[in-house]
Amino acid sequence: SVRQGFSLLNQTEVTEFILLGLSDNSDLQVVFFELFLLIYMATMVGNLGMIVLIKIDPSLHNPMYFFLSSLSFVDASCSSSVTPKMLVNLVADNKAISFNGCAAQFYFFASFLGTECFLLAVMAYDRYAAIWNPLLYPVLISGRICFLLVATSFLAGFGNAAIHTGMTFRLSFCGPNSINHFYCDTPPLLKLSCSDTHINGIVIIAFSSFIVISCVMIVLISYLCILIAILRMCSLEGRHKAFSTCASHLMAVTIFFGTILFMYLRPTSSYSMEQDKIVSVFYTAVIPMLNPLIYSLKNKDVKEALKKILQKYIL
Repeated sequence: SVRQGFSLLNQTEVTEFILLGLSDNSDLQVVFFELFLLIYMATMVGNLGMIVLIKIDPSLHNPMYFFLSSLSFVDASCSSSVTPKMLVNLVADNKAISFNGCAAQFYFFASFLGTECFLLAVMAYDRYAAIWNPLLYPVLISGRICFLLVATSFLAGFGNAAIHTGMTFRLSFCGPNSINHFYCDTPPLLKLSCSDTHINGIVIIAFSSFIVISCVMIVLISYLCILIAILRMCSLEGRHKAFSTCASHLMAVTIFFGTILFMYLRPTSSYSMEQDKIVSVFYTAVIPMLNPLIYSLKNKDVKEALKKILQKYIL
């Protein structure tokens, strides 16, 4: 035991990590680079374009689109915290990331991912308030309340990420330093640690479960109330209008939380790091790209606003 203790004292702390990426096949890396570069460009154009469109079109200056512009900002930021480094690593020989760089990437990605959970729940409540009692909607979702709901979502997302980041990077990393992933994520980091990670596992499960379950419950209850309200409507046109305002958000929620629930509810025996990488691609690249497409293709107001802008400035 004395020899083991002396050995531990002589172990050096890791100062950088090596991100192994999606594949070590050079041909596949070229394909992945081209694919994810296109996806990232589409993500940035779609989300930043949505923010600009909502900003300059007066018809979109209402709570629903304020929340949507916030979601677009979060999607663009979430993808930007991971994808640029992943693209560089696909073509670079040196795939290292510094310890502090890894911690920063971990923190910002977790922050924006958590914020998106809360924002989608807030947007579900917004649709419920608009459909359940349209007359009280301006009072229930005023400009001040909109700002508070978005600010609370960001505070909760960033606060939760701060706890996870502090818990993860307080651990000792004595080597090896190769992360079997394309970004700094919790499971591969915990595998590399030479500290006891039991408490980390409990904290991750407790906080993640609370956030996901509470957000999913808010979404489910909101849409149950929306469904009841729609069924009570006498007008077929009113039902169609109410449903159309929820369709795009419902699709975005289903994709996002469906991916999360798949991640957390699959049996432990079926878990693999390769499977985790595939699911993570949805978080980091696919979902941020899909959201502006879903909202623009399924939303009549957004399509009309885009048409007006194109006619005014381009055509």
